[in-house]
Amino acid sequence: MIKPTMFWRVARKSLMHRKTSVLLSILSICVSITVLLGVEHIRLEAKNSFSKTVSGVDLIIGARGGEINLLLYSVFRIGNATNNLSWASYQTINNHKNVAWTIPLSLGDSHQGYRVVGTSDGFFKHFQYGNKQGLNFQSGGSFADVLDVVLGAEVAESLGYKLDEQLVLAHGISKQSFSLHDDMPFRVVGILEPTGTPVDQALYVSLAGIEAIHVGWQNGVKMPGKSVPLSSLAKGGLTPKSITAVMVGLRSKMATFQVQRTFNQFKPEPLTAILPGVTLSQLWQTMGVLENTLRLVSFLVLIASLLGLSAMLLASMRERTNELRVLRTIGANPIFIFGLIQAEALLITLSAIMLSIISMFGLITWGNTILGETFSMTLGFNFLRAESCELLGYVIVGAVLVSFVPGLSAYRSSLGKAGSA
Repeated sequence: MIKPTMFWRVARKSLMHRKTSVLLSILSICVSITVLLGVEHIRLEAKNSFSKTVSGVDLIIGARGGEINLLLYSVFRIGNATNNLSWASYQTINNHKNVAWTIPLSLGDSHQGYRVVGTSDGFFKHFQYGNKQGLNFQSGGSFADVLDVVLGAEVAESLGYKLDEQLVLAHGISKQSFSLHDDMPFRVVGILEPTGTPVDQALYVSLAGIEAIHVGWQNGVKMPGKSVPLSSLAKGGLTPKSITAVMVGLRSKMATFQVQRTFNQFKPEPLTAILPGVTLSQLWQTMGVLENTLRLVSFLVLIASLLGLSAMLLASMRERTNELRVLRTIGANPIFIFGLIQAEALLITLSAIMLSIISMFGLITWGNTILGETFSMTLGFNFLRAESCELLGYVIVGAVLVSFVPGLSAYRSSLGKAGSA
């Protein structure tokens, strides 16, 4: 009679005897589990990353257009504005009785693939992220002169810039640009501390600086002979004619909907005023169908892999006739044979899970580089959440269920072997 302590040893030895087919099954299930965990982790991390990007901003106002598009280009630096709002409208917003502070934003330029944000000193005072955390300087401070620039942490680290170094901005947001503002280089005066948000992926200059580098430009092209000395520009003033969007902080949260309605019905020019949190919820509702589709595909891939495991175990029954006969001869009963098949399926699945977890660490490390450059977000390594562990539990249960058919086949076969013996 086989002792219970030998049960797992027999299962392991049996799998080692069929290394090639077992390894392929482990790899197949590993890929499907990695896809499942990856989709779930990216889904949750994207929501978390987006939700902590901006905090304490009551309204975002831009030219009339889509609410989600306004949120994406003003906060996440994704996409472009279809139009700008006039400086006169910005002044009206800034002087509204219920408005405590504003952060003007002017987008459209870049430096080596990183966005340039024209703004005011108020950006460093009022912008918050996460749990109402303010921006802090790692070194230096805010811009004081027209051609001063403050760098996000990722920009400074990636490009190796230090304080007092000079850099040239490019017109447009392409990584490779031939339209350079090389007649007016900027000087690095500050570097922000890391925030883990799109703030790290941008350069910040004054609105006057944005205006200065575009003097003599027309329709995105530098006109020959139109270069003007900065000294003469400063004397005449560098007030912008328009900006891309404005972030608004209100004196009272009770006035939020009133102010939003006021500027959505703004008569001098068509504007769109959004609540960041509400619009972000709309974005996730829009993405809901895609999320569910990806999760469904992941589950189908996993089911296919588990069915492949069942087919592999079932096909091996013919090859294991002698093995089953030997086990019955030394005293293994049919229940033991059935449990042996279940144990083999469980060992294969647990091995696939362990390999998948190791793979996730490698994929996250590799993927953060691409996600950071493309979407200004990074993934954490905390993918083994309660939800993920629950999914892995379902995988193990699924493996036990699909191994029931080959286990039953082995059980019936062992009964036949017993009768012939």
